Amino acid sequence: MHPRRYDGRMAGIEDFKGKWALVTGASAGIGVALARELARHGAKIILTARREERLESLAAELAARGTETRIVAADLNDPDAPQQIYDATEGAGIEVDILVNNAGLGQFGEFYASPIEQEMSQVRVNCEAVVRLSRLFVPRMVERRRGWVMILASTASFQPVPYITTYAATKAFDRFFALGLAQEVVRFGVKVTALCPGPTESEFFEVARSGGIMNRGVLPAATVARLGVAALARGQRTIVPYLSGRFTAVLVRALPTGLITYFIEKIARKSLPSAESRLAEPTRRG
Repeated sequence: MHPRRYDGRMAGIEDFKGKWALVTGASAGIGVALARELARHGAKIILTARREERLESLAAELAARGTETRIVAADLNDPDAPQQIYDATEGAGIEVDILVNNAGLGQFGEFYASPIEQEMSQVRVNCEAVVRLSRLFVPRMVERRRGWVMILASTASFQPVPYITTYAATKAFDRFFALGLAQEVVRFGVKVTALCPGPTESEFFEVARSGGIMNRGVLPAATVARLGVAALARGQRTIVPYLSGRFTAVLVRALPTGLITYFIEKIARKSLPSAESRLAEPTRRG
């Protein structure tokens, strides 16, 4: 049976009240901020990430403010994790109306020198898990003719970026996936937003050993979350939550890609991690 069409009713941020929101990568940084922001607007929150103790701490904080919460500990580097998350939520009778695909990995350094598993983990978490989770939860939203999906992309999605080569490519995938999906499901009342932050306060830069090249002009995670959630509520398909990022996104479309990557490589090379740190674990959001 085909789902009925959306009736066209306008929705706003007040519609989040009482809805279940699933936030991946909810143990640090933007994920924590997004969970808090959604809770502030009355949503009930499902927190999922690898680090259960951090989830418990955030759940306790939200519960103390009157927010109903659930925890699902899962590692999205495991291909079975999306199904486990679905089974524990929608599959257990909890209607998830807001899906926030926030969990992500990144690694700063030379692609040719990095372990292949680090590169493939970025693809699995940043791309495969996003597709799997969306494929599990979006059909239910279509059936109910309501839903919101946020996909964390990045300002790195607007151009190739040497020394975060795989990360930038996965974020380009995320942004285009969000835009295509948004057009497919809009007629069923489902809104999809690609949130494209630039440098944001988190553990990303410490673990990525970026040497300062990636953490200039860092925005507070709470600001990114506030702007992102507001954009999701109004159905904005792409949100770059700061002026310089929007300027950059426009500028790179007007310049030759080869010129952009040449200058980025020249600048970023100076901040390459030392040889002994190249085998470090990739940065993880969640």
